[in-house]
Amino acid sequence: MRIRATVAAVTGALALSALAVPAAQADNSAVSWADAGKLRAAAVSKAGSAKAAVRAAAAAEITFSDVKVNNGKAIPVGITKHVAVPSTFTVTHSADVALDDFLTGAYIYKGSFDEPDNWLLGVEQADCTPTSATTASCAGDVDIFPGDDELLNSDAGSWTVGALAVDANDGSLLGDQGGFGKVSVQRYSKLTVNASPEPVKKGKTITVTGALTRANWETHKYAGYTVQPVKLQFKKKGTTSYVTVKTVTSSSTGALKTTVKAAADGYFRYSFAGTSTTPAVSAAGDFVDVQ
Repeated sequence: MRIRATVAAVTGALALSALAVPAAQADNSAVSWADAGKLRAAAVSKAGSAKAAVRAAAAAEITFSDVKVNNGKAIPVGITKHVAVPSTFTVTHSADVALDDFLTGAYIYKGSFDEPDNWLLGVEQADCTPTSATTASCAGDVDIFPGDDELLNSDAGSWTVGALAVDANDGSLLGDQGGFGKVSVQRYSKLTVNASPEPVKKGKTITVTGALTRANWETHKYAGYTVQPVKLQFKKKGTTSYVTVKTVTSSSTGALKTTVKAAADGYFRYSFAGTSTTPAVSAAGDFVDVQ
C-alpha cells in the first residue's frame, strides 16, 4: 500500500508546511491534522480484527454526508505543480461535542476503503460552520503534490471519496467513511500543431504535424500518448467554428502527421477527445495563408 509520504513519515515538502491546524482552532487542539493522516494510515495498515475494532469504535461518534471532491469533476494533474482540489461535506456529531473538539476533512482513495492502494487528503483540516446543534457544513482542499512522488501512472483513473474526523485532544479516530461517489484523477495532457508551408498556393499540399503528450508521474516529464485517435480540424478565416477534416492516430512516440490540400485561408488544429485517464485537449490553431 502506498500513501502520501508526508502523512506516513511527515517528511519532504509537506512537512515544511507543518500540516498546520487553522489558527482559529489551534489553541484548542492537542493534535494536528498531520496526526489525523497518520492515524488513518495506521488504521488501514492494521489487519483483520484490529482494523474492524478501529472502524467500530469510530462508527457511532461522527458521521458524514454529501461529501464531494471537485464537485465530482475530473482532476487533471501535471508533473510537478501542486493541485488544491476543493471539497465540501456535512458532518453530524452529538450535541455534547463542539466543533473545536475534533478535526475533520475529506480525502480520496484508490482501490478499496480498508486497503487502499493510495490515498490523499488535505494539508489542512476543513473549515466548518455550524448549521444546527449537531451538524456543520464543511469545506476544505484535498492537496495533490505530483512532484513529491505521490502518484504512479497506474493511479490515473477512478478514485473514491471519503471523509474522516479525529479527536482534537487525544487523536483518536471519531469517524471514517468512504464510498461517497467517484472522482477521476487524470494525467494532464498537451497537444501541439504546425501546418506548413506558410504561405502555400491553393491546391498544393499542406503537411500538418504535432504531438500528443501527457504527464508521466513517475519520471516527472511529459511523454507521448501513443496510438490515440486525434482529429485534425480546420476553421476557415472569417468563421467561428472548427470542422473535422480527418482523424489521425498518434504514433508510438505520440507524434502526429498528415497532409491535406490547401483550399482557403484558415486555422488548423489537432483535437483530442480524452480518455478516462487523460483529459481532452485541443491545440491552438495554426494559421495558413493560401494564395
